[in-house]
Amino acid sequence: MHSHILYFVRISLFPLVYPLLFSRTHLTSQITLNSSNKIVYSQYNTMPKKDKTSKSKPKQSDTPPGPVTKVKDGEIAIAIHAKPGAKLNAITDVSSEAVGVAIAAPPTDGEANAELVRYLSKVLQLKKSEIFIDKGSKSREKIIKVTAAVCQEEILEKLKREATG
Repeated sequence: MHSHILYFVRISLFPLVYPLLFSRTHLTSQITLNSSNKIVYSQYNTMPKKDKTSKSKPKQSDTPPGPVTKVKDGEIAIAIHAKPGAKLNAITDVSSEAVGVAIAAPPTDGEANAELVRYLSKVLQLKKSEIFIDKGSKSREKIIKVTAAVCQEEILEKLKREATG
């Protein structure tokens, strides 16, 4: 009698346990019961995650799109496309992506970066200590941060005025 019960249990549970024992993907597999369409999650599986995308409208930032933006900590970031090795320092263009700046220094040993900071401090009428390179010190695409208490519209106006001559 005892052997009949073990045989019955082994036969009835074998279809449920077999995929867990002999499958390499048993940690992420789902087992479907034959009698119903319920999915049983093993202790290794996690429940499916809910979609966390918000259905509200994205916030409209109060900063206009362009190369000059206000950063969270009150600083102003300027996207720069540097062109080192030029004859003269000049702002070549002010586009919606970046401010093009020609630098009269070679791109070696940080000379162009130092000249860029010096030139921008002259154009923006700020101290050199109030301007620093945040990102892109070894790239032509740079982010310059301004820590002075000026508004971004004023900076953009000065850059455009210098670009037109």
